[in-house]
Amino acid sequence: MSETARSRAAALPHLRRGRLAKGDPIPVPLTMAAIFHTPGDAAGFDEYGRYDNPTWRAVEHMLAHLEDAPCVGFPSGMAAISAVFFGLLKAGDRILLPADGYHATRALADRFLKPFDIAYDVRPTSSFLDGGFDGYRLAFVETPANPGLDICDIAAVAEAAHKAGALLAVDNTTMTPFGQRPLDFGADIVIAADTKAPNGHSDVLFGHVASRNADIIAAVSGWREMSGAIPGPFEAWLVHRGLETLDVRFDRMCSSAEVIARRLQGHPAISGLRFPGLDGDPSHNLARAQMERFGFLISFVLDSEDKAEDFINNCALMQAATSFGGVHSSAERRAKRSDAVAPGFVRLSVGCEPVEELWQAIEASLDRLA
Repeated sequence: MSETARSRAAALPHLRRGRLAKGDPIPVPLTMAAIFHTPGDAAGFDEYGRYDNPTWRAVEHMLAHLEDAPCVGFPSGMAAISAVFFGLLKAGDRILLPADGYHATRALADRFLKPFDIAYDVRPTSSFLDGGFDGYRLAFVETPANPGLDICDIAAVAEAAHKAGALLAVDNTTMTPFGQRPLDFGADIVIAADTKAPNGHSDVLFGHVASRNADIIAAVSGWREMSGAIPGPFEAWLVHRGLETLDVRFDRMCSSAEVIARRLQGHPAISGLRFPGLDGDPSHNLARAQMERFGFLISFVLDSEDKAEDFINNCALMQAATSFGGVHSSAERRAKRSDAVAPGFVRLSVGCEPVEELWQAIEASLDRLA
């Protein structure tokens, strides 16, 4: 982790310090309110729970600190993506999406943007620059892509998109701001599902949009207010609590993933191993250039659907789950979620278990299949 990232991590738990009066609670209070006391002129005050909430502001303050940009919170990652699409696009626009990114993003464009005369094309993450960006209003990339973990050069894509008059949005869910900050490489918008590692405990859905462009922030904020796609105060409070330990958890998860990925190399039960931290990974050199850490996701392929399910279900320290980024290690056979991958493709999310014990459980489950 760089010195600036360490400084952000150190300051994160103390962001409220300068605002505290004697006797105030140090943990952020949970404000459960749909209405607020607003006699007379209410300008500048909280009025109604669809407009704003003190607990939202607290978690957005933390996220803004990590992104070095204003942030707007949403009730899920998909709500954040929807806000970008519906807040910024209009009929006649065309957008570019990753062919190998999260499938729900493409489904949203196909089911709900197309009827509004907003067209979309798809392109693989590893060759996202190929073909240019002429004619696009928005280029949307996910890097590393979920689940295949391909990477694109954010700075190069941003430069090319801007020359063509397009905005660049980056889904940074797989990395968090401690692993990568796309705005620093020229992206206009960062989107993330804080359901994953930022919250970290698999008990809440949340998302955010970050941008250093005031017009973009105004557009997505306006969409949130008018559409009602707002986070609950309790959910915001849980994410705030999770963010206070993100640095510690992310460091443990990334470090363990590096150990486990190296040990997976050459195991006879698997093929197609992908992890950006491996020297031989196709994305390794680019990952070294634009990422603070290599992340906690590993992917590989087992010989069949049955073997993949067997590995996951019989690993003593692994949960069979569709999400990732929690304190517990989890894995999923992604073909059953509509991803265009082999039947035995496994996405492994490394958690916070002690690495030697976790490796022993993974190795034992794989050895049964070899």
